[in-house]
Amino acid sequence: MQIQVNTDKNIEGGERLTQYVKTAVDAKLHRFGAQITRVEAHLSDESSHKTHGDDKKCVLEARPAGRNPIAVTHLAATLDQAITGAVEKLERVLDSTFAQLNNPKSVAAPAPVDD
Repeated sequence: MQIQVNTDKNIEGGERLTQYVKTAVDAKLHRFGAQITRVEAHLSDESSHKTHGDDKKCVLEARPAGRNPIAVTHLAATLDQAITGAVEKLERVLDSTFAQLNNPKSVAAPAPVDD
């Protein structure tokens, strides 16, 4: 699974932040590694000069192989909280999505015929 990190002009990127995001994503989503080709993280500061409120934003977009992308967003007071919240949301969505795909009962089956 490839992990790509993007930041806006208000977030100071760099190798340390990139590694932090990659570690957080891999820790929660490694079990989906064969099913996901790429995860993109988009980090932003919604109100760059203000320091109050939930203004740090993390958008994670997972690209499951052969499926439409799945995106989640989390706003928080700190970048760390935004990343953690988004990773947890994405994990729940992927759990649900892949459980539905792997559940044979979720596919409409013909009604049994009584003889």
